[in-house]
Amino acid sequence: MKIALSMWSVHKYWYEQKWDTVDFLEFASEVGVQGVELLSCFWKDKERDIPLIDEALQIYGLKVACFSACNNFVVANENERKAQVKEVTDAVDAAVHFGAKVVRVFSGDLPNDSITYEQGLAYVVDGLSEAAEYAQRNGVTLCLENHGLFAGRSGQVMDIIRKVNSDALRSTFDTGNFLLVGQSPSEAADELEGYVGHVHVKDFLPVPEGTTGATIRALTGELYLGKIAGEGAVDLKYVFGALRNGGYDGWLSVEFEGDEEPQRGSIDAVGNVTRIVATL
Repeated sequence: MKIALSMWSVHKYWYEQKWDTVDFLEFASEVGVQGVELLSCFWKDKERDIPLIDEALQIYGLKVACFSACNNFVVANENERKAQVKEVTDAVDAAVHFGAKVVRVFSGDLPNDSITYEQGLAYVVDGLSEAAEYAQRNGVTLCLENHGLFAGRSGQVMDIIRKVNSDALRSTFDTGNFLLVGQSPSEAADELEGYVGHVHVKDFLPVPEGTTGATIRALTGELYLGKIAGEGAVDLKYVFGALRNGGYDGWLSVEFEGDEEPQRGSIDAVGNVTRIVATL
């Protein structure tokens, strides 16, 4: 398994307009990872940016481990759902351009009571089915992140994968997100064995009410604090071992979502993951 760094780890710099993608690539090369994960939400001007990114990838000797779409299929308007399919197929095109074999995708969330869970799930399956056909024709695998109401738990991820029934749809196994739906990441690793096509490595720690900082409320009500990977509640050694035993030999893409300064947090997270992998 190879280690990558997701640009999401330093999203604070992007939203503060301090860094662009090329700045991130320079930082990733200094951290010492082999690859990076890029996200569609960080595009500014494709025509201008892509040649600059291509040049930086070559200069710094980095591979694109994954290109991430930022889609949501749970929208009532049919034209808006078609736009979400295009968001994914455009991400497939970007992956092909950068030589990545994986595109991270989302399912979606219920916006309000106007869409039932059953209808929303049908929208997700329809959208991913269409997008998976395009991905398969282009030699790319869509990997569904366990995120949100429809695909937060491993059983839900498996349900969607089975309903879509395509070799071009697998799991993006996010080590931290399972905690946010009340599921053990170790249990999820066992259940998704053989179906994982990409991995996000992040960590959370349950904290008392009133804790401030990079906190997030789980669907089950508990409060969690974002932590440097390897310093929270996720048993990363077990998870990595289970994934490897299931045949996974792809990228471990580090996502830092803690309180620490993003560069420091990313460096420490990559260091922890590197040490854990070395013990397997």
